[in-house]
Amino acid sequence: MTADRGELRARKRRHIDVCLDGDVGYRGLTTGLERYRLPYNALTQTSLDDVDLCAGFLGARLRAPVLVGAMTGGAELSGTINRNLAAAAQRLGIGMMLGSQRVMLDSAWGKQAAASFAVRDVAPDVLLFGNIGLSQLTKDAVPDIVRALNRVGANALAVHTNPLQEAVQRNGDTDFAGSLDRLHELVDALGYPVLLKEVGHGIGAAAVAELLRLTGEPPVAAIDVAGAGGTSWSRVEQLVRYGELRYPDLADWGIPTAQALAEVRAALPDIPLVASGGIRTGMDAAKALALGADVVAVARPLLRAAIESAAAVTDWLQRFIDELRICLHGCGAADLAALRDVGAMPI
Repeated sequence: MTADRGELRARKRRHIDVCLDGDVGYRGLTTGLERYRLPYNALTQTSLDDVDLCAGFLGARLRAPVLVGAMTGGAELSGTINRNLAAAAQRLGIGMMLGSQRVMLDSAWGKQAAASFAVRDVAPDVLLFGNIGLSQLTKDAVPDIVRALNRVGANALAVHTNPLQEAVQRNGDTDFAGSLDRLHELVDALGYPVLLKEVGHGIGAAAVAELLRLTGEPPVAAIDVAGAGGTSWSRVEQLVRYGELRYPDLADWGIPTAQALAEVRAALPDIPLVASGGIRTGMDAAKALALGADVVAVARPLLRAAIESAAAVTDWLQRFIDELRICLHGCGAADLAALRDVGAMPI
């Protein structure tokens, strides 16, 4: 590991503090979802109570097309956050991504760090994603990654690719050379469905072209476009490292979520897609689903509630899901397939 244990643990806690109280959103970019609208149907023939939000994703059945996005792990507070998030996901029948499990690959610290990811006792039925960085995905690391996934009871693995975040992070992993070859080579050895994701700067057409270059087929089971418009992790890392923006232009660099979603869906019409990055309301979710996402993910808006209690997280998510249901009802869509048929219209 590039960073030592003490530095990594301190940075994980600093991430939480900065995301709670800092100005970490994009300034010059939006998600692009505001450029679309759902067509309103005053003569809808749906019953609100009967609108079906159920979604299948990577072999799991979700009661709503929602994932708790990846947030944290490794710090003492991370355990509280993850358990409250997981308990809420269990109550609502949705999925959850854990934060990066890189800390669990450390032989000396991994056992202690594992406690912050232990959620299966409060979320036995949740579709649970483990999480590792593309930089950490090496042949030698595969056994440790698999052990980390087994230990948390994961159903799938999110592999995050974050070159911009790492480039501005203190002691970040900045060598991505050969990472795509390793992804193709090692994905089957992991024995888990793999979701490729960004962390909030977007996966778009250029990344998909790279993904398809070797074999013409994506080596992964799903993609989270994780577009720009929500939390800028380039901004977060600069605030953590310098206490200020050393590189302001880098803090607003990325592919807006709506654009990323459109580009990936056009290139890969059949792959399961997650839309994340600035998904803040049920209407945002409805637009993203209408534009081609299979599920959406929400992260930072849940952070403060997750420190408070599982009930606070449940309340936030329930309002989000209720608004999503009303959106389907209001545009005459009885289920998610009908919502995609309705589509979202550019303004």
